[in-house]
Amino acid sequence: MFQKVHKYLHQVTPDRDPVLREMETYADENGFPIIGPLVGRFLYQMAIATKARRILELGSGYGYSAFWFSLAMKSKGHITMTDGDKANKRRAFDYFKRAGLQSQFEFRVGDARRVAKKLDGPFDIILNDIDKQGYPDTIDLAAPLLRKGGLFITDNVIWDGKVCDRKQDDTTKAIVEFTRLLYQDSRFFTSIMPIRDGIAVALRV
Repeated sequence: MFQKVHKYLHQVTPDRDPVLREMETYADENGFPIIGPLVGRFLYQMAIATKARRILELGSGYGYSAFWFSLAMKSKGHITMTDGDKANKRRAFDYFKRAGLQSQFEFRVGDARRVAKKLDGPFDIILNDIDKQGYPDTIDLAAPLLRKGGLFITDNVIWDGKVCDRKQDDTTKAIVEFTRLLYQDSRFFTSIMPIRDGIAVALRV
């Protein structure tokens, strides 16, 4: 049933900017995980709804999610991106340039958690999409960097349904533990949206 719904949602989703479609094709051909258009449109909505001006991405890949944020914020936005691969930085800025995006982009190459510890808030939105075993550590990183009313958004919290399995590998266990901790954290009010692979949306209170 879930796959049928997922396929249907993709079918009814409007076409994207040509550069975005190119980024999606690259992901398909190279097995590179991106949030995809279903979550991308959600991020666009959240950026507008929160009137976001400063966004931090913990794990940016080659800029697909930042592209959606930038479409929403235009020239008023500042997006701090993180990724461990310099090649992804080069690819991201090539896409941004060809698409004529107007936001300010800062791309820091390195471990996202180490980078975040050196940053000053407040941010309006923090997107979390790092290696899943590091998820539990991101809660304490995000909380002091978010403004009150800001959003901590985390991808892959359903993890292809593996979070429901009795036998779980270490990666799945980390996602389950992250979800448990996030729901229990009084600094956030959290809901999980079953879009694509599941996204946790935690409001900083």
